[in-house]
Amino acid sequence: MAPKATAVNIKPTAKAFKDKSKPTDVRLSNIQAAKAVSDAIRTSLGPRGMDKMIQAGNGEVSITNDGATILKQMNVLHPAAKMLVELSRAQDVAAGDGTTSVVVIAGALLEACEKLLQKGLHPTAISDSFQRCSNKAVEILKQMSTPIELDDRETLIKSASTSLNSKVVSQQSSLLAPIAVDAVLKVTDPGKETSVDLKNIKVISSLGGTVEDTELVDGLVFTCRSAGSNAPKRIEKAKIGLIQFCISAPKTDMDHNVIVSDYAAMDRVLKEERSYILNIVKQIKKSGCNVLLVQKSILRDAVSDLAQHFLDKIKCLVVKDVEREDIEFVCKTLHCRPIASLDHFTAENLSSADLVEEVASGTNKFVKITGIQNMGRTISIICRGSNKLVLEEAARSLHDALCVVRCLVKLRAQIVGGGAPEIEMALQLAALAQTVEGVDAYCFRAFADALEVIPSTLAENAGLNPIATVTELRNRHAQGEKNAGINVRKGAITDIFAENVVQPLLVSISSITLATETIRSILKIDDIVNTFS
Repeated sequence: MAPKATAVNIKPTAKAFKDKSKPTDVRLSNIQAAKAVSDAIRTSLGPRGMDKMIQAGNGEVSITNDGATILKQMNVLHPAAKMLVELSRAQDVAAGDGTTSVVVIAGALLEACEKLLQKGLHPTAISDSFQRCSNKAVEILKQMSTPIELDDRETLIKSASTSLNSKVVSQQSSLLAPIAVDAVLKVTDPGKETSVDLKNIKVISSLGGTVEDTELVDGLVFTCRSAGSNAPKRIEKAKIGLIQFCISAPKTDMDHNVIVSDYAAMDRVLKEERSYILNIVKQIKKSGCNVLLVQKSILRDAVSDLAQHFLDKIKCLVVKDVEREDIEFVCKTLHCRPIASLDHFTAENLSSADLVEEVASGTNKFVKITGIQNMGRTISIICRGSNKLVLEEAARSLHDALCVVRCLVKLRAQIVGGGAPEIEMALQLAALAQTVEGVDAYCFRAFADALEVIPSTLAENAGLNPIATVTELRNRHAQGEKNAGINVRKGAITDIFAENVVQPLLVSISSITLATETIRSILKIDDIVNTFS
């Protein structure tokens, strides 16, 4: 007889369902979006890079190849792509130059991450390896750099010229570079050489003339003309007063209407107004002031017609409507404090200058104050351009040149350009990849390959064969020629240091470190959560 079959109840073991596809999809989406931003501005890298025409919603058009400006005005919706816009802005704050390079490097590193993720490497492992690569890359850059001194004006000018060579105004780099160097050196404090505040350099954009007419003014410039038709237009040995009160009839704090029906009452009102203004003007004359700077007033006229008439009589040059945000700069330059009431309008509160004059510049007129006694560490630059597009780009380019000189003041070392540092880093990191084990070997190799995007893009934008150029460049560096780089003027690999193509070490260091930080942030994201605003 066959044995009776016994039913065995096997309980299925509970397995938690885990969907691993979502983090992968999110990472891939982030990488694709950020790469799209990088590819959009890749063509504007280098001295032969293309310019972008940016059309704003209100019909305003601007032409530039400054990475930070392009990305700032680009309508970016994807959150990961916005991170690259922020990266460019961070590079602009940290170094002022290399805003396109940093985004191009970030795009290449993201492409490397995508390939490593497809091989099954964990994002955290890639992130940690990339951090080690970044630290090693900074060491390599420091080894390649050459120290400089602030007294060496020629070297500073070479670095500023390299920054300007990739701009629309590259033909005027021989004029703008010395202006940028002189301006930064003028505002550098002797005790605090490592910090330069660019707010102490006032760049005034003036339409008319050409970029060659851009000038450095060791003094103060007001973009408005002097008030009054009969007032003097030139005053030597000026006594300058900066006031924050109005020279016009006072008003009540609230809206009001006063109806005067009697001629005698009307006459009395006018007489009171006249004596009130006359009292202020007498006090101005008594102090010996012959140049008056008046802060812009919101509630009433800063200087009334009657007051202007009296001021013309005492031969006082008046600049009214000085903007509130400019007051701090004016005070710093003139080494004075603004006078808030008539009681404090005395001779000791005035500043002295050798010359105050109204000068014509194109279609505009400026009031220029020069020879200021006990002047603060500030300087003004009048930037000129024949049309609005050129003027805006000239001002942006000048800002980049000023930032480059500021970088050299902060970290006094320079490095060659032309793709040389990137190839040197790529070679040394690739050699290091042979000595490490495990995940690091893959990541170091990928990081090294990604850095070749800069010389490759420079060659591509200059119309050269990118593969042949980068191969030759790599070969020259392998033979020990650390300064070999892409010479876009000659279309060949030459000693780029001899061609004076140099840039601050700080620009290269910050572009590598900031790009790596951003990539690590993007790699760590595994989900996008929408919230209620």
